[in-house]
Amino acid sequence: MLLRHIRYLLAVAEHCNFTRAAEALHVSQPTLSQQIKQLEDSLGAPLFDRSGRTVRLTDAGEAYVRYARLALQDLEAARRAMHDVQDLRRGSLRLGMTPTFITYLAGPLLTRFNQRYPGIALSLEEMTQDRLEAALAEDRLDLSIAFAGQHLPDIDSQLLFEESLSLMVSREQQPELPRQLTAAELERQPLVLLSGDFATRQHIDRYCREQGITPRIAIEANSIGAIVEIVRRGQLATILPLAITQEQPGLRPVTLQPALAPRSVALLGRKGAYRSAACQAFRELLTTQGVGAASH
Repeated sequence: MLLRHIRYLLAVAEHCNFTRAAEALHVSQPTLSQQIKQLEDSLGAPLFDRSGRTVRLTDAGEAYVRYARLALQDLEAARRAMHDVQDLRRGSLRLGMTPTFITYLAGPLLTRFNQRYPGIALSLEEMTQDRLEAALAEDRLDLSIAFAGQHLPDIDSQLLFEESLSLMVSREQQPELPRQLTAAELERQPLVLLSGDFATRQHIDRYCREQGITPRIAIEANSIGAIVEIVRRGQLATILPLAITQEQPGLRPVTLQPALAPRSVALLGRKGAYRSAACQAFRELLTTQGVGAASH
């Protein structure tokens, strides 16, 4: 059995059609059919049901494809390992972050890493927590910065720091607002908040339930940048990580009593995954310099 047999198998399984799979692989359809037949002969079982209009995996094929995908994933990791340059003059690093960390952490952290290792090609993706973990498990990302907690079984977690949330308002538009508000006073303050699918919003909603208050939500948005601009220019307040006020001019924090509970932030990776030199260098930057130092 050769690597191309696995690639051909997965292509047919994806397209459910030999002709379309052959086009995607840039091979002739007879060649593809012959290679699949060779694989089936070597395994001693048919992998595809060819009796219908579309090609379907047999039960044996379903079982085999699950392991074939994992094998191809590991082979791709092995290829990267072979080409990894240990002196960090070349290489790549695929990172993911949840939206709040993109806002205040990505800029200073990745600037520092790039200044130290300019030959490393960085790619950064913004995703929700569940999508980040799925991307790590499927080896589409090397590392992610997200919230600590319950993770998928094949995800490793390393605690980094505690993140504090704060009410924040415009310095110019709301200078009269006190520097501290009770939960009852917060209930009377019109807010612009992240939409309900964000982990930050879910944390805020839990706080409001615990305090027995119903927030006055004037606007919901799925963009932190938009929320910051709305607050900066008007009379609405928001609740976001305190560090954002240090990165965004024109905002000032307002202390809440009682305060929102801090959240633990973690560096996530796939268990047992190959750790390139670039991965190790990024981990070292986070653990030895500290994320707090990197973000200022």
